Amino acid sequence: MSARKARAVFLDRDGVINRSLVRDGRPYPPESLETFEILPGVAQTLEELRAAGFLNIVVTNQPDVATGKQRREVVEAMHEHIRSRLALDDIRACFCVEGPKCPCYKPKPGLLLEAAQDWRIDLGQSFMVGDRWRDVGAGQAAGCRTIFIDRGYREQRPDNPDFVVSDLPQAGEIVLRFQVVK
Repeated sequence: MSARKARAVFLDRDGVINRSLVRDGRPYPPESLETFEILPGVAQTLEELRAAGFLNIVVTNQPDVATGKQRREVVEAMHEHIRSRLALDDIRACFCVEGPKCPCYKPKPGLLLEAAQDWRIDLGQSFMVGDRWRDVGAGQAAGCRTIFIDRGYREQRPDNPDFVVSDLPQAGEIVLRFQVVK
């Protein structure tokens, strides 16, 4: 007897769950808990996804910890803040800087693969939602459907996301509509 595998919506943090600080067209994470702002519609969308049977798992690169621009305690406080306010099942963070030795720094799929193993997730029935090319790349490498939230940043664009939207509520509508079509 085999148990049915779970479905998940993997979510980048900055620019998807909370507002990014945009300078010169590039997004940056908030510098403190005081500047950490959950975006409109996020809480309701996550509730709807959970009610439809999806796990909500944040997967986030936080390289500022490795470079000394941010303290890990501040990032953990931000994570505790969203855990207490949003329908999240897990938060996975990579605190490394991009390099060949780190399998979890997006666009590598390590964060998604680890969560899939721990939560028994069917990646082919799951989605990755992000606002940067790295998020889409990680989702594609893991075998998920990808939803790109286009914030108009002046940086590399993702290659062939499955869907392009302007915010998480629109991404949630796609996930919920897609599941009904199946």
